[in-house]
Amino acid sequence: MLRLRQICLVAEELAPAVDALSDVLGLATCFHDPAVGVYGLENALLPLGTNFLEVVAPLDLKENTAGGRYLKRRGGDGGYMVILQCDNVEERRTRVGELGVRVANALNYNDFTGIQLHPHDTGGCMLENDQMDGDQSADGPWHPAGGSWKDAVRTDRTTAMVAAELQSHDPGALAARWSKILAVPVTTGNSGVPEIVLDNATLRFVEAADDRGEGLGGLDLEVADRAAILAAATARGLAVDGDMVMICGTRFRLL
Repeated sequence: MLRLRQICLVAEELAPAVDALSDVLGLATCFHDPAVGVYGLENALLPLGTNFLEVVAPLDLKENTAGGRYLKRRGGDGGYMVILQCDNVEERRTRVGELGVRVANALNYNDFTGIQLHPHDTGGCMLENDQMDGDQSADGPWHPAGGSWKDAVRTDRTTAMVAAELQSHDPGALAARWSKILAVPVTTGNSGVPEIVLDNATLRFVEAADDRGEGLGGLDLEVADRAAILAAATARGLAVDGDMVMICGTRFRLL
């Protein structure tokens, strides 16, 4: 089992980014995780169907934090982490070790174990593999989202997160690297670009077409009320291009 469970965005300020995501996509916050404070960050988790959007922001931009350095490197708010749920995190820890991929941070919260991989070794962005003990169903418990995340699910506008888009000046090489790490083959999608198909979503690898370099550039969302999303984005003065809305430095494609 390997499914997309959470996407993390990084912002210079938490509240404005969360407010925009909530207002435009019709989402609600389920949890603020105090554990991220040890990294000099604050965060918010917003359920999106059975998955989650997380936003993190440095508590102090003057401090030398990983999140702050990433903001500087990519020129502002944007995609930060792709977080996958698996049922064999120890096997994956062994695999990445054999590939020479460093574990930047190991997570262990009793019922939840994870490995955050070093972005210099993975390319693209930080990649995380996590395992929940017990119920591992698609709508099961998820430690980072707190104990009552289902109470915050809102599906009037946005119903699911079905793809993440990684941009690179060599998308084929990046896809091949992630394929080795995840032990999932690369396929060619309908748009002719490399893809890795997970149990519930797709990782798509595209040419970097902006000046931000390699990173997590976009998400595909299944939506129930496209018109309301576009109207809210326009009212906030956000960039809108057809079925694409830019929020927190990230391209959200509405399907």
